[in-house]
Amino acid sequence: MKTSKLSRRTFLSGLGVSIALPWLESMGPLTSWATAATKGVTEQIIPNRMAFLYSPNGKIMERWTPEQVGANFELTEILKPLQNVKDKTLVLSGLTADKARANGDGGGDHARAMAAYLTGAQPRKTSGTDIHAGISVDQAAATQIGDQTRLPSLELGIEKGYRAGNCDSGYSCVYSATMSWKSATQPLPKEVNPKLAFERLFSTEPNAQKLQRDAERKSILDFVKHDSQDLLHKVSDNDVRKLDEYFSAIRDIEKRIESSEKFPHIQSPDFNAPEDTPKDFQEHVRLMLDLIVLSFQTDITRIVTFALANEGSNKTYPTLNITDGHHNLSHHGGDTAKIDKIRKINIFHIEQLAYLLEKLDSIPEGEGTLLDHSMICYGSGNSDGNRHSHHDLPVLLSGGGCGTIQGGRHIQYPKETPLNNLWLSMLNRMDVNLQQLGDSTGTLKGLS
Repeated sequence: MKTSKLSRRTFLSGLGVSIALPWLESMGPLTSWATAATKGVTEQIIPNRMAFLYSPNGKIMERWTPEQVGANFELTEILKPLQNVKDKTLVLSGLTADKARANGDGGGDHARAMAAYLTGAQPRKTSGTDIHAGISVDQAAATQIGDQTRLPSLELGIEKGYRAGNCDSGYSCVYSATMSWKSATQPLPKEVNPKLAFERLFSTEPNAQKLQRDAERKSILDFVKHDSQDLLHKVSDNDVRKLDEYFSAIRDIEKRIESSEKFPHIQSPDFNAPEDTPKDFQEHVRLMLDLIVLSFQTDITRIVTFALANEGSNKTYPTLNITDGHHNLSHHGGDTAKIDKIRKINIFHIEQLAYLLEKLDSIPEGEGTLLDHSMICYGSGNSDGNRHSHHDLPVLLSGGGCGTIQGGRHIQYPKETPLNNLWLSMLNRMDVNLQQLGDSTGTLKGLS
């Protein structure tokens, strides 16, 4: 008899392993955020999630920004990979990160661009330990609602960072490598190793047990086999199929992590690729994106930051036949060959975003999809990398925000509109009570 109602917080447990479950129909019907607000429902509410993806060194803006404003806009060449999720994506123009500007502090635009991106605060110019920026939007949310999930937030990236040293015109390296700030003086390091990020989501065992599991080449699913078999007798046939897909996704990620460790690194000058991470850049990125999907699907966390590279990164892209460093190319000086290479890099990054969005949109949840119940923001603290511009930033907002965001439009905001007004608007949709964040002056109109 498959009649028992499961708790939303059901976990499969084994020796040192805890696997959260996706939403199953056996857990009862889901209530949308809008329905809950109008009817006063407090249980089984679909949670809202948010993720912030950062791409460095700006864009070729004339090939990024759509000519048309409103719903009848056409995707530009760079944005073309988003065609399948266009109706769930907003292109936002006119937003500015004023605190990424010098404001009397001289050079250091790359360091300020990343440090100010989610904080709206002017980073203190120092190469020492007396760093100072501001709390970032993700941590403002984690402070208030992080206790509702096992992980308050998840910080991911591709390139490692440094906590000290001079990386940009007198600015500490921590600024150009850190998106997430718990406080003005407490930057949160990002996890760049997919294997360690995977362990953070699912493992509770000490290192010795992890090493033993690795040596025996066992899957975490082997340790919850008893619980999983017992669960299959308690859920509906639809849930059995959903669990099979979920377990297959976990095993696929495990195999890909194991496989990616076997190949030699592609050498890339000035690229901070840790030796114990996947050697193929796209596979590295997509493993991290798949982990974001799992973390949202299982409600392990609702808040994620992910940096495709550090600001000012000089990574090369040999798979695109680009052997010049990204940062060097961004200072193209009008050279058409360099501009074309930057365009290819811009498109490649958007292709990775499209991968994430389409995957989220393929997972049913309630009457919609995981993407419908998320807010995925992609952007950069630089617009024109050649000029180090911080106005009219390249910003995309995808997902439905649990019915509070209407995509499929290009919105043009007045010049100098603070980027932090967008963050404040997203916080409101996460039920985070905050009147101001950084240099915000209010919330953005027209998102819904």
